[in-house]
Amino acid sequence: MITLDASLVIAHLEPSEQHHLAVSTFLRDHAHEPFLMHSLTVTEVLVGAVATGRGQELLDDLRAIGVQVADRDDGEPLRLATLRSTTGLKLPDCCALHTALQSGSMLGTLDLRLASVARARHLRVGPLPG
Repeated sequence: MITLDASLVIAHLEPSEQHHLAVSTFLRDHAHEPFLMHSLTVTEVLVGAVATGRGQELLDDLRAIGVQVADRDDGEPLRLATLRSTTGLKLPDCCALHTALQSGSMLGTLDLRLASVARARHLRVGPLPG
């Protein structure tokens, strides 16, 4: 299982994005694994598509490549607040990190700071080296 953050998904969707090819290759190479996203991460990815009238289409596309929205529980707000307080990451990044931590999955991100925090918590991170 791989938890996807918004930077990775947006790079995949934007052919002009600097990391598009690497991200698309990473997703293709891991297509046999389930993809997981926090609901806030999905929302973040959908904003641009909604603005152009393509929100539902993009949501359907995410489902078609196997993206599942992570389950949430009553303890999530406190865990997210703790991550936000202890890491200094922005809340959307905390949501992706939390999802990976809760699921024990690899974190797919292009964000160097998020990747560093995830590695410090013993998570595998891709597609960035290191």
